[in-house]
This record gives sequence, structure tokens and C-alpha cells, in this order.
Amino acid sequence: MISRDETLIIFFDGVCHLCNGFVDFMIQKDRQKKLHFAPLQGTTAKQHLNEEQQKTLSSVIVVTPEMTLTKSDAVIFSLVYLGGIYKIANVLRILPKSFRDFIYDFVASNRYTWFGERDSCRIPTAGEKDQLLP
Repeated sequence: MISRDETLIIFFDGVCHLCNGFVDFMIQKDRQKKLHFAPLQGTTAKQHLNEEQQKTLSSVIVVTPEMTLTKSDAVIFSLVYLGGIYKIANVLRILPKSFRDFIYDFVASNRYTWFGERDSCRIPTAGEKDQLLP
């Protein structure tokens, strides 16, 4: 179960440059610091995700006490959760989930080729330590 200090965790591929760019963007826009992030390869993922989810490096996974979201649903939820102008991401829900996930899977399957990958998971900066979980 997620603790009160970790009410929403966004799990991501810790070695993917695109995924890390998404995390950088989210951290920058989350001025209230209400989001938490953890690499799928880390210890937090082992505590909160089942084995299959931990191995699904091609999906962003959002876990709240009420639900678990993957792929396009996870990205849309994350953006809407930021509030403000980012709530406009809700408009993407008019597209069928199968279509949204097809596009998501296409980008995910090409992300290392297009954006590259790191040798290891990111190490949080001093400003990220409260939001970036191991």
C-alpha cells in the first residue's frame, strides 16, 4: 500500500531519455510537489508493483490508493493531475483507448532509437529527493 506521503507514484523506465524527460517536465510543472516518481527498475517498484508490471519497461504506470493506470491513460491522468492548462489533456480521452495505446506503444517501441538510453537510472538532485523515490 502507498503511504500518505506517497499518495501518487508515477513509475517510469529509469534508463529511457524520453521517460526521464517526461519526469523532468512533470517535476518542473508540479509546483506543489504532490507527485512522486520511481524507476521501474528500483526498490519502490518492487514494493508497489507486481512482477509483470515491474518487467513492463515500455509503459508509464501511475499508482494511487484507488487505481493503477498504464500507457496513455497514465500519461493523460498525470497531465490532468497537474491542473491548470494541463487539464486540456482530458480531450485526448475522446480518442478510443485502443488507438491511444497503439500510438503509445509505437513511440515506446522506438524510444531508445529516437531518444537514446542511459547507462543507469538517474540519481535525484537535491531538489528532487522528496519526489524521486529509489
